Amino acid sequence: YVTDVLIYLFIYLLIALVNHQKKNCTSSKSHVFLSLFHSPIYKRSPDMTKSPMTKSEQLLRIDDHDFTMRPAFGGPPIPVGVDVQVESLDTISEVDMDFTMTLYLRHYWKDERLSFPSTNNQSMTFDSRLVKKIWVPDMFFVHSKRSFIHDTTTDNVMLRVYPDGNVLYSLRVTVTSMCNMDLSRFPLDTQTCSLEIESYAYTDDDLMLHWKKGNESLNTDDRISLSQFLIQKFHTTAKLAFYSSTGWYNRLYIHFTLRRHIFFFLLQTYFPATLMVMLSWVSFWIDRRAVPARVPLGITTVLTMSTIITGVNASMPRVSYIKAVDIYLWVSFVFVFLSVIEYAAVNYLSTVQERKERKLRERLPCTCGIGNPDEMMIDPQITGYGSMDINTTGNYGMPENGGRQERMLAQVALNDPQITGQVKPSRGYVNIWIDTHAIDKYSRVLFPGAYILFNIIYWSIYS
Repeated sequence: YVTDVLIYLFIYLLIALVNHQKKNCTSSKSHVFLSLFHSPIYKRSPDMTKSPMTKSEQLLRIDDHDFTMRPAFGGPPIPVGVDVQVESLDTISEVDMDFTMTLYLRHYWKDERLSFPSTNNQSMTFDSRLVKKIWVPDMFFVHSKRSFIHDTTTDNVMLRVYPDGNVLYSLRVTVTSMCNMDLSRFPLDTQTCSLEIESYAYTDDDLMLHWKKGNESLNTDDRISLSQFLIQKFHTTAKLAFYSSTGWYNRLYIHFTLRRHIFFFLLQTYFPATLMVMLSWVSFWIDRRAVPARVPLGITTVLTMSTIITGVNASMPRVSYIKAVDIYLWVSFVFVFLSVIEYAAVNYLSTVQERKERKLRERLPCTCGIGNPDEMMIDPQITGYGSMDINTTGNYGMPENGGRQERMLAQVALNDPQITGQVKPSRGYVNIWIDTHAIDKYSRVLFPGAYILFNIIYWSIYS
């Protein structure tokens, strides 16, 4: 029994000794780790990327100033220079009365709050993230319908700060703006459109907006071209704009003049209309008896002119005044329509005269066997007409010029006893030669001559 107690006591002391050694070892390691942590070797500088302020913001002292206020607040107005690089002139719409332009808009001003020390006078360039933390001019486009800043692959915004506090702020913008067009001379017109830039909040007492280098502040790409227009010139101006509730504001203008290319409209509008008018003249050389030939020709030309007019107006705004192309098309339409009316008049007169001649043949006696028909004369005391060969009333053949002549009939007295014995001696019929076919002959000259005169006057006015 005593032996067992001694063995248990020995084991207990051995376990206590082992636990004591482990505790001392752990304390030693902790002491060594803490010593290393507090040593200069282990210490590191703080992670600036996770700090609320970057080194550049600390250098520019962003937190030391209130950038919700303009530079030199309470003092004279801050001058802000502007220059523009026009990248492209995308579309000109007559229907919507607007244009779309892509440009680089650059602002220049001085903000001493952003000045920083520099040994080599080197500027610092930032992206759009810093723009949200400092003051920038609040420019907007007057009369714009849509505009946006490009953001592919990142926001197309650049901010450059110089050691003395000068700032360059550039952004790439596409804007669709209104352009009031005068289409009274369309398509022989010249249009002038304007893009207007203005500060939204700051009047001329706070911000003086101006072109940085005058007219040289506007630069354009030589490759800019439009399908329907020739860009004649770009130029800039600056004016003051007044709003009754807020005051006077500086406004900058970019003017550009466009002259429309006429060749497209010559091919699509003027030449087809002229050809339709000339085609309508073909009916003057077709026999007036050929009704199936002349009527469809006239109707076809009228319908074609209507289609041309409808097609032109479909692509134009519904303005309340007459355009130059409307004058040409509608005058051409009138010429085509008159050619149809001309044939209707010729056909009607021919029918009336044939009807009268038919009555004449029924009422006149046959001249067969008459000894000398030339002696049948008109009594000038009754009718006031001179002598005329009445035998011509029976001549329905072709005259000397080869054309078939129609005749108007007049009742006159007949003094030949051979006829008065058969017909009551009062009044008979005789031909007064009026050639209705001459209407076609005159039309062959009058219609082309009048249309050529119209073209001379039209192109001398509008070209």
